[in-house]
Amino acid sequence: MDVFEQWESEVRGYVRMFPTVFKSASNARQVDERGKSYIDFFGGAGVLNFGHNNERMKRAVIDFIEADGVAHSLDMATTVKRDFIQAFVDTILKPRGMNHRLQFTGPTGTNAVEAALKLARRVTGRRTVIAFTHGFHGMTLGALACTANAYFRNAAGVPLEHVMRLPFGESLQSLAASYADPSSGYELPAAILVEPIQAEGGVNVASAEWLQEVRAFARQRGALFIVDDIQAGCGRTGSYFSFDGMDLDPDIVCLAKGIGGFGTPLAMNLTKPEHDKHWSPGEHTGTFRGQGISFVAGREALRHFENDDLIVAVRRKGARMVERLDHIAGKHSGFEVRGRGMMHGLDTRDGALAKEIAARCFEQGLLIGGCGPSGRVLKLIPPLTIPDTDLDEGLDILEASTNTIAKAA
Repeated sequence: MDVFEQWESEVRGYVRMFPTVFKSASNARQVDERGKSYIDFFGGAGVLNFGHNNERMKRAVIDFIEADGVAHSLDMATTVKRDFIQAFVDTILKPRGMNHRLQFTGPTGTNAVEAALKLARRVTGRRTVIAFTHGFHGMTLGALACTANAYFRNAAGVPLEHVMRLPFGESLQSLAASYADPSSGYELPAAILVEPIQAEGGVNVASAEWLQEVRAFARQRGALFIVDDIQAGCGRTGSYFSFDGMDLDPDIVCLAKGIGGFGTPLAMNLTKPEHDKHWSPGEHTGTFRGQGISFVAGREALRHFENDDLIVAVRRKGARMVERLDHIAGKHSGFEVRGRGMMHGLDTRDGALAKEIAARCFEQGLLIGGCGPSGRVLKLIPPLTIPDTDLDEGLDILEASTNTIAKAA
């Protein structure tokens, strides 16, 4: 670890949680230089929905490279990009009656959010965006303005403006009344930006009823309804989108992380055509919009949704996770379990305690991280393809570590 400590920036984060040098990885396990194997409940912060070095993706990527495929193309047309787009339309959009345009925005989720905010302001001619407490939308300045976490916001160095923040999950009825008052002084919003499940915010799950209220509030005021499904999407919750079946019809959906699936970057927005037409060619660019390897891997990822096998498995494994987490929480006063599908949080109510449990898990061969206020929520986002044996072993380690640390506290 000396090289990292001597030469890498102080801003490094995850390496401090997992202080070892990883050398290889397969599905739900990583192995370090010493040969120690770790079960991965961290999953690349939501990138690795289909596991490390997914065999189908790996073979497709190798074939692509050996055939001298176009690895980088800005936003030019390539065969692999066409294959990805067509598969996404046929597998995801058409079955849901969606006619959204696909905009590839740059390599990460924050790029997708920035583009969505920019377009919403262009469409409406307004500036203010409504976001919510505990929300996380990225680290670049526009997305960071919508992010609630004070630790991240304080690093900006400039004012983060033009965002109104509301309590997540609470009714907008009183705000609607204020907007109806011509003397309230409220500016009409350009957009409302919301995560159906706040992953980094503590695995806070919004109800369908509340999300429908938020959507109606946006529509009644001519604002765009933007859904950030960057971490909770791509099958994580037991359906492709975390909002499937909720009749939300978003104006823009922000996606990243799991859509490439292999660990290489890809981010995109799904935008209704009537809004997308407000873009002029080249108004929003990015050097890494045309990642050939990501398109190849992403096309393979979409094959998982051509039938229900993966979704059925996610729901079954998710139910197992809830059963075990409820058992753990039941042993410790104040603990709470939240989540859906294969994204769950164990809220310990104590950031220091959660950090100690995560460190103990690491010692015992489990990678798990904290989220939420003061990092008090242990977040479980293992690969959707994790074998049952690894899932159970990881849950065993979590339970034993929690019991050991909580007892000593």
